[in-house]
Amino acid sequence: MGQLSRATAAAVGLGLCALAVAGCSAGEAVEVDSVPAGSREALRQAVDTLVAAGSSKVRTSMETASGGTKVVIKGTGSFDYAGRRGSLRVVLPPDAAGAAEHDPVTELLTPGALYMKNRGEGVPADKWVRVDTTRLPDGNLVTGGVTDPLVAAELLRAAREVRQSGVETLDGVRVRHYRGVTDIAEAARLASPLVRAELAAAAEGFSVTRVPFDAWLDEDGRLRKVRQRFTFGNGGGAGTRSAPAQVTVVSTTGMYAFGTPVRVTLPRETDIYTGKIVSATGP
Repeated sequence: MGQLSRATAAAVGLGLCALAVAGCSAGEAVEVDSVPAGSREALRQAVDTLVAAGSSKVRTSMETASGGTKVVIKGTGSFDYAGRRGSLRVVLPPDAAGAAEHDPVTELLTPGALYMKNRGEGVPADKWVRVDTTRLPDGNLVTGGVTDPLVAAELLRAAREVRQSGVETLDGVRVRHYRGVTDIAEAARLASPLVRAELAAAAEGFSVTRVPFDAWLDEDGRLRKVRQRFTFGNGGGAGTRSAPAQVTVVSTTGMYAFGTPVRVTLPRETDIYTGKIVSATGP
């Protein structure tokens, strides 16, 4: 679908677009056993368990490969699940042309809005850029180079075809590894009001709403890691006969150090850049 292609191009302009493939190791596999009863329900309740946990530190990775080019964007920070706010330091890769590495970007995640500092490309160094995530055709699942940790968990509300891959050790914690698929449109229907608009936008923008996932839950039912594979059409140029290419973005979010204090201070209106920037929704 052309909508998300334009959003992706816009994200490149922001210096934050990710392009896609493959995952990362979850740790040492210990055993493989049958899927216990209630596994799907545990995954569907993972977001509520995170909210009850309050907060955690997070680390993110977003990988994209298209046309022989691979891009990896990584981030670290913390997130308040109850308040649905977080702060991340996002590290961008060098330009494909070999330009010097970019300075890290600070991102503030809030309900319906993404704030970015050190965005570059004409934005003053002391200014922030604000993006309405409910108007992005991908609901900010990939545009910011990071999937909002709470939204990543909300997608599991529509988990199905769940199977248990095994019991593993992740960051020294015993976890159960699950695989399955979810659907963005169904997750939007089931999501809490704070993220429903973003997921509804993503359901319209993605050419494929089916999302395969891997999820790791600890013995308290807390989501420790989730890897999701998003697919959208990259489209062909006008007047070309080539079929629209599909791009897969693999987003991985890890949660640890639960209970970490999280302080998010939003920028003042006078600190938000109001000049012309690349449109987040495309022309």
